[in-house]
Amino acid sequence: MSTGSRIPVAQRLDELRVEIARHNHRYHVQDAPIISDADYDRLMKELVALEESHPDLITPDSPTQRVGAGPLAAFNSVRHAVPMRSLGNAFAPEDVIAFDKRVTDTLKGAGMISDKGQVEYVAELKFDGLAITLRYEQGRLVQAATRGDGQTGEDVTGNIRTLRSVPLKLSGDYPEVLEVRGEVLMHRRDFEALNQSQQRRREKIFVNPRNAAAGSLRQLDPRITATRPLRFFAYGWGEIRIRHGGHTDLFQQEAGQPSMPRSTHAQMLDWFEEFGLPVNDARRIVNGADGLMAFYAETGSARTQLPFDIDGVVYKVNSLAAQDVLGYVARAPRFAIAHKFPAQEETTTLVGIDVQVGRTGAITPVARLKPVFVGGVTVTNATLHNEDEIRRKDVRIGDTVIVRRAGDVIPEVVGPVLELRPEGAALYVTPKACPVCGSAVERLEDEAISRCTGGLFCAAQRKQSIIHAVGRKALDIEGLGEKLVDQLVDSGRVKSLADLFTLTVFELASYERMGRKSAEKLVEALKRACTPALGRLLYALGIRHVGETTARDLARHFGSIDALMVADEAQLLAVNDVGPVVATSITRFFAEAHNREVIVALANAGVHPTSEAAPAGRQRLAGKTLVLTGTMPTWTRDDATRHILAAGGKVSGSVSRKTAYVVAGEDAGSKLVKARELGVPVLDEDGLKALLDIA
Repeated sequence: MSTGSRIPVAQRLDELRVEIARHNHRYHVQDAPIISDADYDRLMKELVALEESHPDLITPDSPTQRVGAGPLAAFNSVRHAVPMRSLGNAFAPEDVIAFDKRVTDTLKGAGMISDKGQVEYVAELKFDGLAITLRYEQGRLVQAATRGDGQTGEDVTGNIRTLRSVPLKLSGDYPEVLEVRGEVLMHRRDFEALNQSQQRRREKIFVNPRNAAAGSLRQLDPRITATRPLRFFAYGWGEIRIRHGGHTDLFQQEAGQPSMPRSTHAQMLDWFEEFGLPVNDARRIVNGADGLMAFYAETGSARTQLPFDIDGVVYKVNSLAAQDVLGYVARAPRFAIAHKFPAQEETTTLVGIDVQVGRTGAITPVARLKPVFVGGVTVTNATLHNEDEIRRKDVRIGDTVIVRRAGDVIPEVVGPVLELRPEGAALYVTPKACPVCGSAVERLEDEAISRCTGGLFCAAQRKQSIIHAVGRKALDIEGLGEKLVDQLVDSGRVKSLADLFTLTVFELASYERMGRKSAEKLVEALKRACTPALGRLLYALGIRHVGETTARDLARHFGSIDALMVADEAQLLAVNDVGPVVATSITRFFAEAHNREVIVALANAGVHPTSEAAPAGRQRLAGKTLVLTGTMPTWTRDDATRHILAAGGKVSGSVSRKTAYVVAGEDAGSKLVKARELGVPVLDEDGLKALLDIA
């Protein structure tokens, strides 16, 4: 075919693709089709015929390419350019009022609203689906990934391409790079139809729409996903790059930025709609706590009329400049919160009450229930918290009880239905002896929880303490999972943490699912863990009330475990953030003979922690706060943090005018941009080492 004769075909293909994409958007996003199914089918039939005749003109974003490719062996991992953070939760009006007050007070202090002003929020639906991030480059969908752990997710690009509500190519004046975040879900009517189809084929029946959506999106064969009625709504963003002349501006919602392409969250969502991205229209701009509560009440009353499931609403401060001021805490933003609807509740019979023994010996009563379907899952056990809570609720064995399950929260027993209480319903009595080791159970006057006094003699405590000790934030020993710990403790080979470091390849290879190669890797990991930072070892010991930060502060203050072991409460109270409760817990821990024996055994097994206290006169960073961003060439973030703390400095997660230095590695994000805006000095890894006087 000559070039001249190909032009009309190419033009018609473009016309058909644009027209079909428009009808897909009208049907799958707006629920407002403007042509009949027959007319739509004719357009698709023409497109398919032309592409079959001219396969060299098929494009990746053609509507015909949504059928899915062949099956994958497994999903690849995707490192998110910007972390996919979760939200804090509000369950009661008081939580919402407290959230609004915190936001209002902060913004008044920053001069962003007047003393009598109210904060402007965007109120949206909280979809009960699966969080997804979509990456568009030059307007074309190039990657899709699940949330995963917030830092790394699964690559589900092939599956997402089959969703007709997701544009394969953006329309309008789109940015060079757009990473949009949203939710994949399934309408209830589609869910019911899917289950009917599954039942006819005698295949798996899904529990609820969210379960069906998640299962459909995680199919290794995209052709199966293509048959599932999934939909997508956008509600946020990650990385955005916009080209201006000869340079590219980078925006990242790791903290909202005044210089974003739009100035408010609502405007950003409207901007997404200009590109053909689906954004749910049940959103509203409201003012203050009263506006938030009114939206919550209105949405709650209309919840059953929605075509899909929601489990609450989401409130976000509208101004991106205000979001930037508010920032983040840990894994959640300060400028947003999810307001959950009341948990779903059902009644069932309390068959019995068992107890579980935790790492610190805590005796937790657990209700054994007649199986009941609550919140999309079958529940057979529920927490009863402690003996006082059982007495307060007047729950007895044999009662008909109300069971509540809110989202992914552990099910709990709300209380009994007293009218249905049978004769002889038995009161719960905390056991006098530990059900695992037989040691005495005691309850201190100032505590609500009873505890087994067996310590590491108790196999339950031993297992949990070892699992804690080998975790990533403690000794970080790879290859030592919960099942292997169970085997090692049950066989009697491991009676304390120190015993781990005497294990041999020959011994390990004899355990179930432990071949020689796995055993060799584990022994190597144990050898690497023999010189932990002192703070990590202290955290690994599992001292009550001593978390990761307190352990590090203790390590810096005392410099050695020997010095800490002989410290009295007065010396402990001199440590940053150590109060009377923590000081008492530490002295009690080291007063126990079996705990001191474990520390001696660790030293005999070759475990020698490295000091985190800086030599006298070497507190180079005393009083200075540093912020780390991006990936450094040779140091991990933990390495850099350890050196900064040892030099007397502090590490923060956000940049402010009080920040002394920002240490930026590869793929540094908005923190680097903020540092340059504020004139904060920026160092690379070599610069940090020079500051620390490390060669």
